[in-house]
This record gives sequence, C-alpha cells and structure tokens, in this order.
Amino acid sequence: MRTHLVAGNWKMHTHPKEGLALVQEILSGLGKAESEVWVFPPATHLSLLAEPLAQSPVKLGAQNAASAAQGAYTGELSVSMLKACGAQGLLIGHSERRQLFGETGKVLNQKLERCLEEDLTPFLCVGETLEERESGNHMEVVRHQIEEATEGFDGEALQTLVIAYEPVWAIGTGQTASPFQAQEMHAFIRRVWAKKFGESAAEKIRILYGGSVKPENAAELFGQTDIDGGLIGGASLKAADFLQIVQANPHYDL
Repeated sequence: MRTHLVAGNWKMHTHPKEGLALVQEILSGLGKAESEVWVFPPATHLSLLAEPLAQSPVKLGAQNAASAAQGAYTGELSVSMLKACGAQGLLIGHSERRQLFGETGKVLNQKLERCLEEDLTPFLCVGETLEERESGNHMEVVRHQIEEATEGFDGEALQTLVIAYEPVWAIGTGQTASPFQAQEMHAFIRRVWAKKFGESAAEKIRILYGGSVKPENAAELFGQTDIDGGLIGGASLKAADFLQIVQANPHYDL
C-alpha cells in the first residue's frame, strides 16, 4: 500500500516567527497519522523550523533551488545549502515557477539531478492550463512534462520521487477539478509511469492532487483510487484547515 502524503506549500507567505507558530500549532493538533506530512515554508524559515520538526512526524521541504550545484549565481540557493538548513525534500516544477519564471523541462531535469545527488525527496509538479484542457491536449501536456523532467533517469533512481498533479486552472482560483477529472489524470500519470519505468514502479509511486484542496472536498478527492494525498496551498496557512485535510486521510487515527 502506498503511504498517504499531505504537504503544505506556504509559497511567499509568513515571516519566520509566524511560520514557527504555525508549525507549533500543527504539531499540537496532529495526533497519530499513518501518513507523511510535509511543510514547504519559504527558505528563510528552514533553519528555524528544522529543530522543532526534527523529532516530529512532520518533514521539512524547500520550495525551490538553483539548477546548478554552486557558482556565480547571485541570489540563488543550491540544493546542498537548503539541505544544510534542514530541508529533506524539494518542490520541482511548480506551475508558478514554470509560468512566472520561465522554467523549462531542461532546467527541471537539472534540478531533479541536484536533488537526487543530495538525497532529497523530489516532488515533481505537473499540470495543464485551462486552454490546454479545453483544447483536449491536457494529457499530452502532462505526459511531456513528466518525460522532459525525468529524461535520462531510470526507475531505481526515482524510487523516492513524488508527483503532484496541479491543474493550473485550479490553483488559487477556488476552482477544483472534480473527483472524476482528478482521478482520470492521476490514473493516466500512473500509466505513463508504468510505460516508462514498469508496472511495479507505477504501483509504488505516489501521486498527489494540488488545486484548491479544502477541508470540504479533501475526503472525496483522497478517496479516489489513484490519488495518494494532496499538495495544499492556501489551506495550509491555517493550522485548523490543514489538520482537517490531514485527517481526511482514510488512514488517519485520532
């Protein structure tokens, strides 16, 4: 059975002390969950949050990293730097990085390589725009994103990788893919993975849904066969909402 996973992407929100208070509130209400719980705060928070999370069931991730290992890249942060600050995982290819900062499949492939070199858990984000969905090309868009980012890697190297499907049209808009739409794409992603890396790898890989997940819709989404949890945006900034989403995990035990 694939371990359920819920991750909170805080994006560019909270100052470090606010982030610490949020983490403390999450930890105090978490209970016992047979699942992985992650938080992805701004990079400024990592060192501060690493200690309180070290002995907890909550794991700490970074939202972004440079595609280079080191060098003259003013303002950038390498994967090894983020790891030294406590990061255990890394978001790669979030739609906002693709759209607002022009990150290409080649760049994401390099970031994936850096991540694996440092033994961080990669969270590869994929998803289509509204125009791509309405044109009927959404599945090929997602297939291409997966193939570009993972080119040159074998299944063994990608055993820890997590995929997050985030329909761009449902991020921060209040819209959510229907359970049918989400399950359909998750099942397709699993078939793409099976064709590329084999059935066994496809059965093991976890695929998260990310796109306006809220306490009200989490249980129905997480109940779908190929949805293994969620990458949560806005709702992860409120401990009570995030905890309700974590508790929507069918394996949650109060």
